[in-house]
Amino acid sequence: MEQDWIWGLVGGGLIGLGAAIYLLVNGRIMGASGILGGLVDGSERANWRERLAFLAGLVLVPIAVVPLYTEVDTHLTGNLGIVILAGLLVGVGTRLANGCTSGHGVCGISRFSLRGIVATVFYLLAGGVTVLLFKHVLGVI
Repeated sequence: MEQDWIWGLVGGGLIGLGAAIYLLVNGRIMGASGILGGLVDGSERANWRERLAFLAGLVLVPIAVVPLYTEVDTHLTGNLGIVILAGLLVGVGTRLANGCTSGHGVCGISRFSLRGIVATVFYLLAGGVTVLLFKHVLGVI
């Protein structure tokens, strides 16, 4: 029996734990797009070190654990143009939705936020339609 789902469960639990600790310690939502947005637009200058440390952790921790894994199949396309376009579309979507998966999906739903629940439903639907279109109709991923 395949047991890869366990890693998803462990990862999801760690994200939830991190979101809970961030909320309890700082009194703020752990939305990665909001944390990055506050750095980019300068609206949150008072806590820029905390924001930068959070974002550095998002980048550096996966790099640090690479030696622990011999092979990881991400199913990511080799087409760099598609990867860049996908990243840009995710960025636009998070600005339109006033948040990302960590803000709305993890923190919003756990706080029973109607806005978070509605946003999560819509971005899951949009993701499903995107996969259907790009993978099964256009065949580019």
